[in-house]
Amino acid sequence: MDFGKVITAVVTPFDDELKVDYDSFQKLTDYLIANGSDSIVVTGTTGESPTLTDEEKLNLYKAALEASNKRAKIIAGTGSNNTAKSIELSVKAQEIGVDGLLLVAPYYNKPTQEGLYRHFKMIAESVNIPCMLYNVPGRTSVNIEPETIARLSKVKNIVALKDAGGNLDKTSLTKKLAPEIDVYSGDDSLTLPMLSLGAKGVVSVASHVAGKEIKEMIESFEKGDVKRALEIHLRLFDLFKTLFITTNPIPVKEALNQMGLKVGGLRPPLVDADEKTKKAISDCLKALGILG
Repeated sequence: MDFGKVITAVVTPFDDELKVDYDSFQKLTDYLIANGSDSIVVTGTTGESPTLTDEEKLNLYKAALEASNKRAKIIAGTGSNNTAKSIELSVKAQEIGVDGLLLVAPYYNKPTQEGLYRHFKMIAESVNIPCMLYNVPGRTSVNIEPETIARLSKVKNIVALKDAGGNLDKTSLTKKLAPEIDVYSGDDSLTLPMLSLGAKGVVSVASHVAGKEIKEMIESFEKGDVKRALEIHLRLFDLFKTLFITTNPIPVKEALNQMGLKVGGLRPPLVDADEKTKKAISDCLKALGILG
């Protein structure tokens, strides 16, 4: 399975009553595909997965598949800190027809490396579609070590890693120990350096705003035009950082709303951007020429 170079972790639009706005979600999906996204992660962290019901998640997968109409791969974020529940949702997502799964490291219960291995193995072996591991210790308080990723790379269906560990030495070791696994940057600002370590692309938040440029950056690097790739990276660097000045997805939802792509607010316990954050986002978008 080739998930491509630019994978967008899509936000979940809500209406004024904070109900899922499926119409806006499909319009956003279409917009993302038209602007460089090869795959879309639905109900990941950026999609506010902790506050979505299973029914809402399954309906979002159906809506994404309908909107994409096979123009992009649809990856369902079905991972959780409950192995049995993750298996149940993964099987249902596969039945709906998603192209792959994103499996986050179990959060809060802090499993051992052996526990992580068994958790991911059990989920991957319950389905017949490709699985991407998601290492994000800043949110989960547990790190999937390179040695564990190497073990998991031998498991049927585990084909990729979203690496948001922020440790390039561990990325290097992962590529050395598990050369067959496709590594994707989980941090927009680290995409360019991670490409030099063999990463295939990025699971991006900033691609909501600058998808075509992010794709050009990756393709420029692949063609050997590192100078052009660096120019794009530096042009977008403030955007990469501004979209994380407070908890994701607060800034990217504000950015999309300012751009006229209405995605609504956020479900508690997340809250809308404050005035200082709104101004920082507005200034950033104006500097990039996205807002007048």
